[in-house]
Order: sequence, then C-alpha cells, then structure tokens
Amino acid sequence: MTAWADALRVARLAAADPHGLGGVVVHAGAGPVRDAWLAALRDALTAARPLRRMPGSITDARLLGGLDLPATLAAGRPVAEAGLLAETDGGLLVVPMAERLSPGLAARLAATLDDGIVRVERDGLGESRPARLGVILLDEGQGDDAPVSPALADRLAFHIDLSDIALGDLTPPEAASLGEDESGKPVADAAAVLCQAAQALGIASLRGPLLAMRVARLLTGGRDPTEAASILAARLVLAPRATQTPTLDETDAASDDSSPETPAPDERAPETEAAPGEGPSLEQRLVEAVRAVLPPGLLAQGLEAGSRPRQPRPGKAGIAAASRTGRPTGARAGAPRHGRLDLIETLRAAAPWQRLRRGEGATPDSRRIRIRPEDLRITRFAQRSETTTIFAVDASGSAALERLAEAKGAVELLLAEAYTRRDRVAVLAFRGTGAELILPPTRALARARRSLGALPGGGGTPLAAGLDAAADLARTVRRGGGAPLVVVLTDGRANVTRTGTAGRAQAGAEALAAAASLRGEGVRTLLIDTAARPQESARRLAEAMGGRYLPLPYADAGAMRDAVRTAR
Repeated sequence: MTAWADALRVARLAAADPHGLGGVVVHAGAGPVRDAWLAALRDALTAARPLRRMPGSITDARLLGGLDLPATLAAGRPVAEAGLLAETDGGLLVVPMAERLSPGLAARLAATLDDGIVRVERDGLGESRPARLGVILLDEGQGDDAPVSPALADRLAFHIDLSDIALGDLTPPEAASLGEDESGKPVADAAAVLCQAAQALGIASLRGPLLAMRVARLLTGGRDPTEAASILAARLVLAPRATQTPTLDETDAASDDSSPETPAPDERAPETEAAPGEGPSLEQRLVEAVRAVLPPGLLAQGLEAGSRPRQPRPGKAGIAAASRTGRPTGARAGAPRHGRLDLIETLRAAAPWQRLRRGEGATPDSRRIRIRPEDLRITRFAQRSETTTIFAVDASGSAALERLAEAKGAVELLLAEAYTRRDRVAVLAFRGTGAELILPPTRALARARRSLGALPGGGGTPLAAGLDAAADLARTVRRGGGAPLVVVLTDGRANVTRTGTAGRAQAGAEALAAAASLRGEGVRTLLIDTAARPQESARRLAEAMGGRYLPLPYADAGAMRDAVRTAR
C-alpha cells in the first residue's frame, strides 16, 4: 500500500513540474498496474500539459523536427515542421522500452532536458523551438538486460518500481493537494542537510540532492521546505539512488564533521524545542527515513550489478552492420549501388534547392524535381547478430554419462530454436589432461546429433584447460561479430593442472585464474553445478567468472534449456 501511495504521489509531482523535475524512471513490465499508474499521471496533468508517446522506431526528423516534405513540394520553398519534442513542450514524453534506447537517442533526450530547447540544423533549416518537457522512461528490462542510460536516468528526479505491487493493492488516486506540508516550520538549511544525507547514502551526483530540494519546495508551495517535506523528498528522490546503506555511526560522523563548533555559552541562541543532544538531528531522521525504505542487501546488489559484463552495443558484438537487410536505422549519403535507395530522404535532401536549380527563367508549370548525385540517400540497416551458446561440459568421473546425456538433450532442444533465433550451439568437453572441441558452432541438427553421439567420458578434471578453451572459442565468435554465451557444466572440483599433472590445490587455483580471465573478456557466463549436492567450489568458480550460479543436481534437458534461455 505504501509503495502504491508513493507512486501516486510521484505521478502528481511529476505532472506539477515536468521540466523542473525531469520525469520518472518506471521499472515495470506491461500490465494493469503500470496502466493504472499512467492513467493517474494522465489525470494529474492539466489541459495545458500534453502527454505524448514516443514510437520505438522514431526518426531524427520526427523527433527533432525538420523539413515538411509534402508542404515543401507544394509551396516550392522550404517549410519546417515541429518535431515530437517541440510538440511536447510543457508536458511529458512517455518512452517505452527505455532500456533499448540507443546511445545517440538517449543523448538527444538528455540535451533537451538540460537546455529546454531543441535545435534543428538540417535539410537547409536552422531554427530553435522550446521543449521544456519531462520524460517518463518505461524500463521493461528483465534479468541481464542492459539498464536505462545512467546519464539520462540521473536527470530524472524519481525512480519507482511497480513490479512488486499487486493488483489488489491499487487504490484510487488521492485528491490531496501538494501543499499539505505548508503549515510546518521551515528548515534553516535544507539544501545542506540533503547534501549530507546524499553523501551518507553514497550518492555521488549532485543532481540527487538538487532535485530533492526542488521536490521539497514543490511540496511546500514554493516556500522554504519544512522538515516533513524534506524527509518526504529524500525518501522519494534519494532512496532509489542510494548505493550504500548507512549505519548510525556513519551518520553521526558525517553530522559531526559538517556541524560548526559549539558556540560559547553567552553566544548560544535561546532554546525553542529541545537542547542539542536530546534527540536525533534532522539529518539523522532524514537518513533513517530513507534507510527504512531501502531494500535489504543493497550494497551486495550494487556490487553484483557492477560485476556484470556490459551488454553488446550497436556496432559491436550483438548487433552487426548490414548493407541491405535488417532493421532500418536512418539514411546516409551514398550511391544506390552501395545500398538500398531511400526515396523519401533523397527527396527531402533535394527539396530545399529546387528554386535555385530551376533558375530565374523557369516557367510556373516547371514542377519537375531536379535531383543531383549529392542528394542521393541510401538506407542504413542494423542486423541482430547470432548468439553462440558454448557448452563446456565436464566429461570426467563416474557421473559423466549422466551429465553428457543432459547436455546432449539440451543442445538438441536449443538447436530446434536456432533457425528462428539465428543462434548457434557449440560443445566442448574437458577430461583427462585437456579439452576437446566436440561440436563447432553450428545450426545443423543432424550434424550435432552425430557429433554428440560419440562424445566420450571418464578421466580426470582439467577445469582450467576447459575454461581456457571456452575463452578461446568465445573470442573467435566475437571476432566474427557474434555474441558468445559460455555455459559450464561441472561440480567445480578440479584435480588436473594445465600441464596435465595431478594436484587439487594447484588445479583449483589455475581454474579460478582461468575463470577470472574469462570474466575479464566480458563474456556472459552461466555455471550449472551438476553435483548431487551444491558445491562451494562451484559457487566460488561462478563468482570468479562473474556469471550466474545455478545448482541443478537433478536437472534434465528441459530445465537446462530454460536456464540457458534466462541467461541469454
């Protein structure tokens, strides 16, 4: 109930000052809870504040503005049109699937939030339009999806999470005004207190306390913030940005370091409510209010999120460039022999120059469009590259036959999906004194079955050699433009070194070093513990790889296939 009440309060605050507060990052998948919150936000907006939704495939011309091609061709002169950002001036722009925003689009939105205007310097036009707006970023990411752009999210005052709110917890929006804290006593130096609280919570950016101060002023109708307004602003703005859970000792130390020296007895102001030391300071109460809503294990979650490898970005592993196939991502100057002609963008480039190209003596009915080679535009395409799942199977010991049977079944299930997902599967086994590539990256199901049928088992556990072989294959896949995913099936008990000699201590140390090297490559990893009981050695190995640890002592092929899907 408290989470939903805070979400409704955030909706009213964001609607009251869209540009000043920047907007809201909403962590929630599509569903009735998110729809109810968006409806409350829409009801809180006045008629003068528009609410627009940005399409996922929006072009720069539609977002920023540019040449109105039909009007330009009809008038015979350049005619400008406003973009979506200018149309949303004074209101809020809803951005779905914000975790998939390209870096360029996120930078354009961040620049608009900073300047409050949108500048157009293209298609022979040069103009600026007001765009004082706020942004609602709908973050639908799950699992290992890339987060919303940190630079863009830092400019937004509120970050709310609706994923844990049940449908039965929804209540109608409250009708209370935002000036409910006007009657309290103003705080002498609320800005300094908010900055000290942000420092105690591990917030490095100054935007956090500045936005919290703006929210506190908004709660008090533009006057100096009261104590209650400061605490509420800290809970709504600073709590989601916290990177550490402060202890009471840390708060006391920060308060002692920042407080001035105790004045002499004859210089002290008369006491009004309580003498110093009789109760916690405002900063301590503020930090305690924030700490009460922080999730348990916040510091551990931050360290785990920081250890994850970065997700592929356009132009690198994960998204490959394509000349004539894939998803259109704009246009560029070029001849049609180098790509697919973009007729609309070609006409848009040629339209501003038609009057000059027709000359002074042209007749009024001379309406043919004159296109020159420099006007030609070709479409740019981006194509999702294939994911190669590399199974590194521990084929040693007496339980090898069971693990190999599970791996074979999982590979066959994944290969059945390979044609639709453009994915490939590879299998390497390590046993005895080294590792062997059993199945090179392939989508051929018949070939995979033949190779898997002859997969051997038994012998020692050269875990370091297996991880080294997986890292080499992952590098090869990445150089080819693919996105590798390494799935290690082992109990983590290495007993053969890289040189092929026996020795558990040295073999374990080499395995941890190989796992750390794999993590340094930025390869996504998943370790499936295949022992009868979860092994601490396997857990440490997963932590060294920076991957997910999944104990599956009774795993079958279907469960393993589902685990790999989640890791993707």
